[in-house]
Amino acid sequence: MKITLRKALAASMSALGLLLFGTAVQAEDWKPAKPIRIIVPVIGTTNDVLARLVGSELSKALGQPVVVENKGGAGGQIGTDAVVKAAPDGYTLLVGFNGPLAINPSLFSKMPFDPQKDLAPITLAVKSPQYLVASANSQFTSAKDFIAKAKANPGKYSYASISIGSASHLTMEMLKEAAGINLAHAPYKGAPPAIADLIAGNVQIAFLVPGNVQSFVEAGKLKLLATSGEKRFTSAPDVPTLIELGYPTMDAQSWIGFLAPAGTPKPIIDRLNSEIVKILKSSEVSQKLREMEFEVVASSPKQFTDWIASETKKWGAVVKSTGTKID
Repeated sequence: MKITLRKALAASMSALGLLLFGTAVQAEDWKPAKPIRIIVPVIGTTNDVLARLVGSELSKALGQPVVVENKGGAGGQIGTDAVVKAAPDGYTLLVGFNGPLAINPSLFSKMPFDPQKDLAPITLAVKSPQYLVASANSQFTSAKDFIAKAKANPGKYSYASISIGSASHLTMEMLKEAAGINLAHAPYKGAPPAIADLIAGNVQIAFLVPGNVQSFVEAGKLKLLATSGEKRFTSAPDVPTLIELGYPTMDAQSWIGFLAPAGTPKPIIDRLNSEIVKILKSSEVSQKLREMEFEVVASSPKQFTDWIASETKKWGAVVKSTGTKID
C-alpha cells in the first residue's frame, strides 16, 4: 500500500511539473517575425509616455522593432477602433484608458465597438488619482475658494479635459454634481493643448493626471488645489483630497493598460503579458512611473478584464447620475 501511494504521489508530482513546465513554455511560444505597432488613442499624454517606455524595452525582449503611433480623436475612439479592426495576430496593440474602455459605452449613444467584446486585455499597467489644477493667474487660492467662486458665478468659469469621455471630463462632472457648481466644458485633443490653454488662462480649471502637469506646477505656471484620490500624494503632502474637503464620492482614478484585438491567440497574449509585466516591474521603468505618481499594477489578463467590467459599471453610474450624454 505504501509503495502504491508513493508511486501515485510521484506520478502526481510529475504531472504537475509537466503542467507548470507547459505553461511556462507556452508563454514563450510566440516569437514575432515583424515590427509591432502600439497605438495610443490620444495625443501627447502620459499614455504616450508609458507606451514609449514599455515599447523600447519590449523591442529588446521580442527582438523586433516596436513603433508607437498616435491616433487621437473622438474621446479615444478613433485609435481604439483602429486596434479593434486590426488583425488579431499580436502585431497591433492598444494603450487603453478609462475613456474609450469604461466611460464611453455609457456616455455615447452609439459606439463603433464594444470594449468588453472586441478587445483582449493584456495587463492593467498603472493607475493614479488626478490633480485639480488651475491657471497660475486665476483668482483661486484653494479648492474651497474655487468652489465658492464657481457657486457665486454660475457658468462664468470653464474647465479643460483631454477629450470627451476621458476621466478628466467625467471627474469634473462628478465634482460639479457633488459641489453644486456650473462650469462650461472645453474638450481638447490630448493634454498638451488643454494645458497650454489652462496656463494661458483661456480656461480656468482642470483635472489632469500628475505626470502631465507636475513640471508646470513646479515652475509656478499652474496651481495645485486638490487631488481626486482617497489619500494625499506623498510628493504633495499639503494638498488636500476632495474627500477631506467634504465630497466623499470624489474618488476618481485614471488608469492605463495594454490590449490587443479580440481573438488574439492565448499564447500571444500570455507572451505579451509576461514581457510587459516584467518591464513594468523592472527597477528603472517602475521608478520612472512612480516619479509620475503612478501606482504600478502589472495585472494578469483576467484581472484587467474584471477591472474594465467594474470600472464600466462605476463610470456608467456617474454618467447616469450627472446626466452627461453625447449623441
